[in-house]
Amino acid sequence: MYRSEFFIFHDGKSHPVVVRNYIQADFRELIQIQSECFPPPFSSDLWWDKEQLTNHVTLFPEGAMCIEVGGELAGSMTGLIVDFDPNHPQHTWEEITDNGYIRNHDPNGNTLYIVDIAVRPSFRKFGLGKLMMQAMYHTVIKLGLDRLLGGGRMPGYHKMADQLTPEEYIREVTEGNTKDPVISFLLRCGRTPLAVVENYLEDAESLNYGTLMEWKNPFK
Repeated sequence: MYRSEFFIFHDGKSHPVVVRNYIQADFRELIQIQSECFPPPFSSDLWWDKEQLTNHVTLFPEGAMCIEVGGELAGSMTGLIVDFDPNHPQHTWEEITDNGYIRNHDPNGNTLYIVDIAVRPSFRKFGLGKLMMQAMYHTVIKLGLDRLLGGGRMPGYHKMADQLTPEEYIREVTEGNTKDPVISFLLRCGRTPLAVVENYLEDAESLNYGTLMEWKNPFK
């Protein structure tokens, strides 16, 4: 099981942080975090439920990651292992994550696929997403996988869709000519664009597109 303890600094103050695997005792708080990240008008159907969380900690506990700040649970990140072929990247979020239930987790696969990341709004200036991502990189290395992969929303794309194709938009973000709330964050975490996929997730802001963002295991 993964556990890393250290300090972060925010607004000139030091905060003790723990990154660890989440367990059944965390479920209630994890669902509360989901409710804070997806408040109305989002449907509560978007939140994790106990069956999904039970699958996460049972089928692939190494991919069930959370972060505490000063003893308070502040965010989570979930993954599963899949067998991914970069030459055939097209898929939907529902297909590759089993709609978040991860019953398709493949211990013999080659790729750690990120299902979800959530950080409490009150902690979003602390850099916690990047810290959890780094912990997942450690898991990729420990398990000898080829890569970490996940589909990133493109919430800024709808504002520029009349000017740019999805691929052109991602190129503009990657080159730093424009910023996207999700893709720019993933770039700062060390992820690189692999492919744009259609109908990845029902998402009006992204026009249903997603960008597969990769981190390759440097030891492979």
